[in-house]
Amino acid sequence: MKQGQKIRIFDTTLRDGQQCPGAGMSFERNIEYARLVSELRLDVIEAGFPSASQIDYDIVRAIAELYASQESSPIVAGLCQLRGEQVETTIKALEPAAKAGRGLLHTYVPVAPELMVASLGDKADKESIKKDVFAFVKAAADAGLEVEFSPEGYSRQAENFDFTTDLIRAAVEGGANVINCPDTIGGASDFEGEQYFVERMNRHAEIIDAEYPGNEIIWSAHCHNDLGLAVQNSVNAAFRGPARQIEGCINGVGERAGNVALESVIMVIRQFGASVNPEDPFFTDADVSKLQGVCDFIGEWMLPRQPHWPVSGGNAAKHSSGGHTNAVLKNPMAYQPFDPRDIGKEITFLFGPLSGGNHAKSIVEDAGYRCANEEKAEIAQYIKELYKDRRKGITDGELLSGYFDYRCPIKISTFNYSRSADESSVDLEGRFFDQEGNVRQVHQGRDSALAALKKLADSYLPTKIQSHKSESDSAGFDAKSISRIVVTDETGELFEGLGEDQDIEISAMKALINAVNQAYIERNFKLAVT
Repeated sequence: MKQGQKIRIFDTTLRDGQQCPGAGMSFERNIEYARLVSELRLDVIEAGFPSASQIDYDIVRAIAELYASQESSPIVAGLCQLRGEQVETTIKALEPAAKAGRGLLHTYVPVAPELMVASLGDKADKESIKKDVFAFVKAAADAGLEVEFSPEGYSRQAENFDFTTDLIRAAVEGGANVINCPDTIGGASDFEGEQYFVERMNRHAEIIDAEYPGNEIIWSAHCHNDLGLAVQNSVNAAFRGPARQIEGCINGVGERAGNVALESVIMVIRQFGASVNPEDPFFTDADVSKLQGVCDFIGEWMLPRQPHWPVSGGNAAKHSSGGHTNAVLKNPMAYQPFDPRDIGKEITFLFGPLSGGNHAKSIVEDAGYRCANEEKAEIAQYIKELYKDRRKGITDGELLSGYFDYRCPIKISTFNYSRSADESSVDLEGRFFDQEGNVRQVHQGRDSALAALKKLADSYLPTKIQSHKSESDSAGFDAKSISRIVVTDETGELFEGLGEDQDIEISAMKALINAVNQAYIERNFKLAVT
């Protein structure tokens, strides 16, 4: 068992995350996600808002039943407003989890002055609210559920500190064991000084600890990301405050600019939890090796994720810059804050305008071909020029195509041929092995011009044609001929060449050149298998 201070991870992806416009998932995907969260070993999953609709109720109930059937699982939470019928519905939805000792009812009431007026009206009776908090929390606790109470808009409570304290007291007296202090509108910052919500959490924790010394309260932080500060605010609540639970969503999905990204929180705690408090380090129980898979699931089925998204994004472990690639090839951690393989992600490279010879060399040699140090820069530059309009980079397959183009011994720009009863000839313009410019070959016999080209190629690299097929790609006078020629070299290895042209003879010649080029590259530049 780990030693130190555990930070409980509360996943509200299925509740707060699906409140994000366009982020809903089907019933089946919700249940599939719940299974993934269990494998990830998170502590709490807020499965939904049971009283919002029948489908929400069914999702919460199904996840409660799923987890109740497992020997170990996260706690299942359901959210409800502080209203009798909603509390009753949520208790009913969570009943299977309650019987297994793994159910949590989460309720809330606004405390920020502006939010109270907007939600409750300007005549809201504070005394009645306190009584309701106590009564409804007690009802849930008596039903065998853990209870979490959230003073909504906690980070903007302003002059309502004492009122907020009274509500927390009422919740604790009713049986709540989790007090969540949300930055509901995502505007908190430690620049606020004593008004910063973490400072206020510390004061509230001191009050409650003094007044209820026998109660083990879990303080929680729930931060939105409207100013991009959700990760910092969340870890501050733990590292500098009383929070031993952090709430958020995978990939930071959620209302407006989203909730705190749980994958970032988990990795920050993993990275800094011991250095912040060496004698009693912070940690989570999350199995980080499952993290990438869970993030990819949400990116695919709930809401698309930006490529540059921290931790799990497609570019988070992908490199293109020549200097970076060179360093990472030597030391994978040179430009990574953590080893991506720990979360189930591989370091990858994208060849682009800023890539260098080492990057090209790595891809070419990984594919099994030779790229010597003295030529790697030239090869890289050749490939860049070949794809000069592709500023966003090229695939490894395209790079290899460029490498093969660089290596090809035959490159012809112009084809001319003639044929008579007893002779055929080809006149080529370009490069043919060691010949540059105009290249001519004559063949005696009744064969096509392809035979003349074959005679010329055999003087450099003898091959045998095993099959030759040509067919049109469409009907009409403007159809192109598609030719396929399979040859073998002296080792017996097969090489299929493709060629296309409106002239059937030229398409066949292109196919033969393509096959001979492949045979030449395989013979001369293929690395030996060790």
